[in-house]
Amino acid sequence: MKIIIAISFLIFSLSGCAQNKTKNMNNKEVAVFGAGCFWCVEAVFSELKGVESVTPGYTGGNTTDPTYKDICTGTTNHAEVAKIIFDPMVISFDELLEVFWTTHDPTTLNQQGADHGTQYRSVIYYTSETQKEKATHYKTKLNNSKAWENPIVTEIAALGVFYPAENYHNDYYKNNPDQGYCRMVIQPKVEKFRKVFEDKLK
Repeated sequence: MKIIIAISFLIFSLSGCAQNKTKNMNNKEVAVFGAGCFWCVEAVFSELKGVESVTPGYTGGNTTDPTYKDICTGTTNHAEVAKIIFDPMVISFDELLEVFWTTHDPTTLNQQGADHGTQYRSVIYYTSETQKEKATHYKTKLNNSKAWENPIVTEIAALGVFYPAENYHNDYYKNNPDQGYCRMVIQPKVEKFRKVFEDKLK
């Protein structure tokens, strides 16, 4: 709870300035986050008001057209990520960052829970200089606040080529609620997220 309060306070106390939004022709923006298994990330962010789509995929590595099998070897340097299309008039990038920081442990290097490997690293792939500045600023402030006992190791890097994951990864938690990983890992995470961010849910 201490971490959630610290994140919320910092995000909203520092986001009062006017936002310089980079929009596409449909007035939408793109955010790309890696926070462990992309099934978890997709399950969380797809429930937020203002989020129009969440696509699991791979980026940040050196293998062209990687497959899930390739990623699982941990040798491609790609991260499992979620590409989030959102309406900045409904939900801001600052608010997405709040959810990102709150719903995973950004202090464990190449690991989330029992998931180990560079593909599970905590990372923000920015799509504009504004996103880069915000992510870097909040990371520094959160580290200085000592919200976590250990320092944040979240990588912040420019988005390169994004490779959508295989179709069966889409809506994985929704389509496979009784699968073991979904019940043991994703469900508790989603339930906690819903309680904390009740006012932001669709």
